[in-house]
Parts: sequence; structure tokens; C-alpha cells
Amino acid sequence: MRTKILVTGGAGYIGSHAVVELQQAGYQPVIVDNFSNSEESALAGIESILGAKVPTYRIDCADAEALRGVFRAEPDVAGVIHFAAYKAVGESVQKPLAYFQNNVGSLLALLAVMPEFGVESLAFSSSCTVYGIPDALPVTEATPTKPASSPYGRTKQMCEDIVHDVAAAPGNRVHTILLRYFNPIGAHESAKIGELPLGVPNNLVPFITQTAAGLREKLTIFGNDYDTPDGTNIRDYIHVVDLAKAHVTAVRRLLERKASDVVETFNVGTGHGNTVLEVVQTFERVSGQKLNYDIGPRRAGDVPAIYADATKAEQVLGFKTETSLADSLASSWKWQQTLKQM
Repeated sequence: MRTKILVTGGAGYIGSHAVVELQQAGYQPVIVDNFSNSEESALAGIESILGAKVPTYRIDCADAEALRGVFRAEPDVAGVIHFAAYKAVGESVQKPLAYFQNNVGSLLALLAVMPEFGVESLAFSSSCTVYGIPDALPVTEATPTKPASSPYGRTKQMCEDIVHDVAAAPGNRVHTILLRYFNPIGAHESAKIGELPLGVPNNLVPFITQTAAGLREKLTIFGNDYDTPDGTNIRDYIHVVDLAKAHVTAVRRLLERKASDVVETFNVGTGHGNTVLEVVQTFERVSGQKLNYDIGPRRAGDVPAIYADATKAEQVLGFKTETSLADSLASSWKWQQTLKQM
């Protein structure tokens, strides 16, 4: 029997890719999603890749009683990957209360319900935004966390604090790996699943591909006066399939009880930063498309520059990224072209 892993937000961008990688690694994923920020078409894409349907429950992860219903229906779940969260930095500045209610509330519900059903392994989707504006780059897991630049970042800091506090409580049995990851891009090689933002994209790459496809008039780059080589923000762009594989590796480590502590933390990135303009220019090169873009004002909540030191993930977790920026962007463009044909 395959080991069952509950994947909250499993129909979302990262979650759908993690579901595929889990199944292909020999696990049985079970999807929980309320489809507030995802499309049901992702389920068809997953099924097409795997040749099988994945059990799916349409519930809100912040609803503890609804979660209990899922655990009752799937009594042999061994672990959880918790993706379900609102994730847009800019939007969180506009809607902070919604971010706190959803992102923190869903974790609280999970941590309350998991022990009731003897589920002791949790891989948590954290973020490099917990570092705030770092004093030095690249950031390591030991880099001090500073005040977050956005409500989104604060929700991830709060969630990490909650995990540590629960782990220190008497009788706690939940073991957690916090994966602080950077900027996921790209799509599955089949182009059957990928990033599918609802409405206007909040992330750079889908805005690039939609502009190249003629769905957006132009791309606005938010600021070119940062202290970076070309004045635009620097980020660490990791291919979503690589990121999904990191979650499979984390789950395996938890289930095999190889973790060195009740809570472990890993950066998941490439270890290399690229500016926004470098991403734009790389996309133009691999796609053959000339982008219409201009420079706008800085966006509230944006950190000037951040990228990972990925040494610990490689040495301890046994994970290393495999996909280049160019190949990641090429897969994003292939996905966008597939969407145009649907």
C-alpha cells in the first residue's frame, strides 16, 4: 500500500507539481483545496500526467471540523504538506486581514487536528520573506529574521513561530520541516500543469508570458533605482518541479525519522540571484519574443534583493536544484502557449 500524504492547496501552482512528484515517488497524495486561488482544470492536468485520479476534498483548511472529516475519510494518512495560503506580497499589503485569517488560521487548524489522528509529520511551505531585508547575501538558515516587508511575510514568520512553540510544548508529537523557498517559476515538462493565476498576475513570470502572448499590453517593472547591478530587484528563481521534489525529500526524511530535531529549517533555492531585467532578457532570448515593458515606481512590500545559500539543503536534506533559469523560462512559455490553445 502506498503511503498517503495529505497535500493542502494541492490544486495550486506548487501543490499540483508536488502531487505529481509524490505519486511518481511511490506515495499516494490526497488533495485538500477550496479552489479560492486555483482552478479545477489543474486536477485534469494532474490526472493526465499520472493516468489516475487523485482523491480530492473541497474544503477550507482553516475549518478544523472539515479537516477532521478528511482525516476520518482517509484514516491512514501518514503526513501533511501544507501549501494552502494566500501568497501575493502586493495583495497582502492591500488585504492584510485576509492573509492573517487564511495563512495563520489554516496552520492552527492543522496543528490542532493532526495529533487527534496520530499524524506526526508536517512539511510546511515557508518563505524567504521571513528574512525581511537582510544585511548580507546570500541568506543562510542562520541569517537573523528581521521585520517582514509585507503582511504576507509576517504570516510566514508567525507560522514558523507557532510551529516552534507547539514543538516545545509538553506532549507534542508533530515533527516539522520548514522549507523557506524563494521564487518558483516554470511548469511541468508536459505543459499539462503550470502557474495559472486568477485575474491579473501578481508574480513576474506569468506577467511576462501573458505579455508575450498578447494578453497584457505591457509589463511594468517596479523600480530601477535599487542598489543592484541594473537597478532592478534581485530574486532567486527556482523551477517549480525542483521545488516539488524538495517537498518529497522532506516528507521522506520526516517519515523515516531522520530529522535531527523536532523542527528543521531549510532554504530551498538555486543559490544564485537574478535581476528582473536579467529574467526579461533571458525570456526574450529563449522564446524569441520581444517584450513590451516599462519602468514604474517601486511596489510596496518588495525587498530589494534576496537569494539563498542552499548549502544546508544539499548537505543535510540531500536536495539540489537541477534546472537553469533559461530552461525554467522556456517551460513557462511552453505552458503559456498551451493555455492559448485550450
